[in-house]
Amino acid sequence: MERVRVEEVFESNYIAPCGAMVKRFEGMLAERIGRPVLATSSGTGALHLALRVLGLRPGDEVGCSTLTFIASVGPAVEMGATPVFVECAAESWCMDAEALETALRKHPKARVVIAVDLYGQCADYDAIAEVCARHGVALIVDAAEALGARYKGRPAGAAGAASFFSFNGNKIITTSGGGALAMEDWEMLARAERLSQQAREKVAWYEHRETGYNYRLSNVLAGIGAGQLEMLEAYVAKRREICAWYTEELAGVAEVMPEANYGQSSRWLTVARFPRRGAIEKGRPGELAMCVMAALEAANIESRPVWKPMHTQPVFAGCACYGEPLSEDIFTDGLCLPSGTGMTREDVAEVCDIAREVAHA
Repeated sequence: MERVRVEEVFESNYIAPCGAMVKRFEGMLAERIGRPVLATSSGTGALHLALRVLGLRPGDEVGCSTLTFIASVGPAVEMGATPVFVECAAESWCMDAEALETALRKHPKARVVIAVDLYGQCADYDAIAEVCARHGVALIVDAAEALGARYKGRPAGAAGAASFFSFNGNKIITTSGGGALAMEDWEMLARAERLSQQAREKVAWYEHRETGYNYRLSNVLAGIGAGQLEMLEAYVAKRREICAWYTEELAGVAEVMPEANYGQSSRWLTVARFPRRGAIEKGRPGELAMCVMAALEAANIESRPVWKPMHTQPVFAGCACYGEPLSEDIFTDGLCLPSGTGMTREDVAEVCDIAREVAHA
C-alpha cells in the first residue's frame, strides 16, 4: 500500500512539503487521534513547535519524565528552560502523578510538563492533567512511541494542550523520518503550522515578523505514512502478540514490562527485566542484561538497553528528580527485545532460548 501512495505522489508531480498527500495523512491521523494534526519533519520538531506556541521562555522550568529518550527534553533545554525530572510509576513505568505533584509544588517556575508514553504505553493522562491544572501548567503528551495505544478507551495522544508523535524508521508506523503535532486549539495549531514554514507572512513577497523553522513533512514521506497508517491496527495486534509470546517464553527467567490497568499498550517494544547478578556499576546496565545482549548480538540478533534515566545523564548533572527511584532499577535490569512485526513465534523462541541459557549459566 505504501508503494501505491508514493506512486500517487509522483504522478501528482508534487514531492515538496505541504502537498495533497500531507493533507491526506494529517486527516487520517486527526481522525484516529480526535484532534487536529500538523505533520512535521520529526517528532522533535513537533515538540519544539508545541513549546514555542505554548509560550515557553528562557528561565522557565519544565517537568519531564526521567525514563525516556533525550529528545523528550532537548528542545526545552535549547529554548533556555531547565528540566525538572519526575520518576515513573511501578504499574506503568510512565510519569508518576504523585511525584509530579511534589515537583510542581517545589518548582513554581514550571510552565510546561512533558509526560512520556513509554515503549507504547500511555501515561496516566487524567491523573497527570489534574495535577497540571491545579498548578496552572500546560501538559504536553510525548506519544512518540505510542501511536495505536489506548487510554481508558481514548487514543494515545488525545490529552493535554498538545501531543506529538514520531514516525522514525523504528516506530510502529514509519514515514522513514517524520512526526506530527496534535493540539486541541485550532488557532495554536495554525500558529505552529506558520512557524513550521519559516513564519512567512501571507503576502506575495517574503516578509517575516518572527523567525520560524523548516519543519514540514515531505509529500513523498507522507505517502509512505498514509500507506502505513492503513495497517496500524494489524501492526499493533502483531506487536501485542509478540509480547504475549515473550511473556510466556520468559516465565521464570525475566519479567515483561507491566500493562497498566487503565489502557492497552501498543507494545511498540517488548521490554524485559532480568534478575540482578553480580556487582552493580552505577550508570551502566546490569551484568545479566548486558550478557544477554552480548549473546544475542553473537547470534546476529539486535537488542538494546532500556533508556538511561535523564537525571543520571552527565549533560543534566545537578537537575532535580522527584519520586521513588524506580527508573534506575529498570535501567539496570532491563533489555529491549526484538519486536518487529515480521517476527514469528520461532524467532521469539530463539531469542528466549538464548536469554534462558545465559540466565541459567
